Amino acid sequence: MSDPHPGRTPSAHRHRSLLERLTAFIFREPENREQLLELLSEAHGRNLLDADALSMIEGVLQVSELRARDLMIPRAQMDVIDIDEPVQAWMPHVLETGHSRFPVIEGSRDHVIGILLAKDLLRYYNEQELDARAMLRPAVFIPESKPLNVLLRDFRANRNHIAMVVDEYGGIAGMITIEDVLEQIVGDIDDEYDFDEQDENIIAEADGSFRVKALTEIEQFNASFGTRFPEEDFNTIGGLVTDAFGRVPRRGDAIDIENFHFEVLRADARQAQLFHISRIVPVTAREFADGEADQHA
Repeated sequence: MSDPHPGRTPSAHRHRSLLERLTAFIFREPENREQLLELLSEAHGRNLLDADALSMIEGVLQVSELRARDLMIPRAQMDVIDIDEPVQAWMPHVLETGHSRFPVIEGSRDHVIGILLAKDLLRYYNEQELDARAMLRPAVFIPESKPLNVLLRDFRANRNHIAMVVDEYGGIAGMITIEDVLEQIVGDIDDEYDFDEQDENIIAEADGSFRVKALTEIEQFNASFGTRFPEEDFNTIGGLVTDAFGRVPRRGDAIDIENFHFEVLRADARQAQLFHISRIVPVTAREFADGEADQHA
């Protein structure tokens, strides 16, 4: 029987088979999302994708599966301006937070009447009186179930940067910005108002709680809070919290670790970035006994 490829050496045949296998690897079609992620991970392992590119692709895939409710800032944590209060009352808060846009409410957080741009407040320093109501931009309202990829497209098409998220009853559930969505893809977007100095990793709030960066070292956290979290297993408090979750936590996730309640304020597809931390007040034996007595009364 004649050779269908006369003159081809065994080594050439092996080389051809290798090319065929490589081509099959590159062009094979994944059947589901898990296979696609596996294929991308293999491409990264073969140096066809760098780590940043892989992370962004994973972020894009995650955004396509998330809804506004998954990424929104809850209403209780929104920084808002009450139009019924004088400018002098809320201007220090505007300067302290450093946001570029603020939801403006009238009487209740469920009654958002517009969005105020911080740059418009520059007139305050040149005019005797400031009519904040006349400066308001229209507020955009979206349902909790709106997909993030659709929301990002709307943000770009309408040149809008912020949207109010409403629940099924029409009440304000929270707010979401274009930066929140983009950070899920490209990671944290720092600006001039983000705190980066080592001595500002832990910020005390007026109510006794704290904002803590995930990159805060365990040693610094222990020194600040009097805790004894082990420093051998993790270098940062973010690593400790992520291990407690057993996965990369999302914005809004919460967990109790020893005597502290950790809530994720900011996260991307790769890691948690900022926590809201409050101490858990232990129930004393006397309070427990009183509670048991009330139940059996």
